[in-house]
Amino acid sequence: MGVASEERQLLCELFEQVGPDAPTLCEGWTTRDLAVHLVVRERRPDALAGRLIKALAERGERAEQELRELAWPELVDQVRQGPPKWNPMSIGGVDETVNAAEFFVHHEDVRRAQPNWQPRPSDETRDEALWKSLGRVARMFYGRSPVGVVLRRTDGTEIPAKRGPRTVRIIGEPSELLLQAFGRRETKVTFEGNEADIMAMQDLRRSF
Repeated sequence: MGVASEERQLLCELFEQVGPDAPTLCEGWTTRDLAVHLVVRERRPDALAGRLIKALAERGERAEQELRELAWPELVDQVRQGPPKWNPMSIGGVDETVNAAEFFVHHEDVRRAQPNWQPRPSDETRDEALWKSLGRVARMFYGRSPVGVVLRRTDGTEIPAKRGPRTVRIIGEPSELLLQAFGRRETKVTFEGNEADIMAMQDLRRSF
């Protein structure tokens, strides 16, 4: 089982434990909102098109409403089943590339919205998959930073996310650095650099 599949299953188990009305780190979203988002992304192109094409907005809203009205176990089961065969994400290698970070982040969105959360123990396979994902998206997430940004694992390995005359280093485990890149505030990272530069970079991240 790849990281994407494992995180999907763990998220679905957590969905079942906390129910449809639990908070998440996605501002304004409950667990039901998050589950609908995941199903739309993988299984409902009609709803997705409504988000992207104004002329199809009404149709998309109806499709999303249908999902919201599903019984919670049925909605969770659709997340658990994953993408149908017509979706390229149903291919194992594509699923791992596209969904490892997506489902890890959303699993943590639910975990870390609960009281007294703690980071999960390090896992070599998961860490390497998330580090690879971070390498693919780091420049996109930090491209607008007013200062240079380097992401550094605790073993010293680095990803240059944005080059600049002054640099902020963000240090942590791959999982924490990925969550930080995705704009999540509930992370265990440290910062190195000029205090004003760190604040400027953080202000930009909060504006996303």
